[in-house]
Amino acid sequence: MTDPTNLTGRAALVTGGGAGLGRAIALTLARAGADVAVTDIVPEAAHATCELVRATGQSALALIGDMRDPHRVDDLVDEATRTLGPLRIAVNNVGMMGEHSAAPFVEWTPRAMSDVVAGNLLTAMYSCRAEAAAMIRDRVDGVIINVSSGETTRPAPRLAPYGAAKAAVNHLTRTLAVELAPHRIRVNAVAPGTTLTREVEAALTADYVRALRASIPLGGELSAPEDLADLVLFLACDLSAHTTGQFLLSDNGAFLSRSRPPLDTH
Repeated sequence: MTDPTNLTGRAALVTGGGAGLGRAIALTLARAGADVAVTDIVPEAAHATCELVRATGQSALALIGDMRDPHRVDDLVDEATRTLGPLRIAVNNVGMMGEHSAAPFVEWTPRAMSDVVAGNLLTAMYSCRAEAAAMIRDRVDGVIINVSSGETTRPAPRLAPYGAAKAAVNHLTRTLAVELAPHRIRVNAVAPGTTLTREVEAALTADYVRALRASIPLGGELSAPEDLADLVLFLACDLSAHTTGQFLLSDNGAFLSRSRPPLDTH
């Protein structure tokens, strides 16, 4: 019996794949049989993920560049297709607060707002544009998956620009699902719950993490990177062949909670 999760022979691109969620996604796709190109702004991180991908027996390509530069994005997607073949799966995982911290909205400077919008919305736009163009050019049935945020499901105090940018990614996803459907390209978005990557763990107090666990309906469990990676695999494979324009959460029901603690950082 054919395994509908088998991605053998398909080339995938994961942006921001050097660590955390992106690395887990790249490895999950590779274990399902995909060859994976990994973009990251940190060369060592991209190469480390590629070594792990190769250990699964799949081909890997490290692509170094800043996804906020649309010309560089075009170049990276072209390099991925030249090396690994027609792009069938693209996961746009780049998202960032950069050097900026959570703050009351009136304290956000115009520069900070612009940086956060560029790092979350524009990176997704540039990536989707280059990936879709490559898929259309190569006449493949493709899948584009944008990593959004659970902050789009509720008010995001102190994170207003970030939440707004990610909400715009959800709208972009639905719009592109319609525009690209004639080309047999599916476009969906996913979002994790709070995931204790190194950066997130450093930003949150132990008391906040305990309160957050207590507010999560499904066993008080925080998300692991592999949880989101499994959801990405579902959307990348034939099990979701008729799914497009959707926003799917993997957050243990956190968005249902009315008792989420207020954001508390160091």
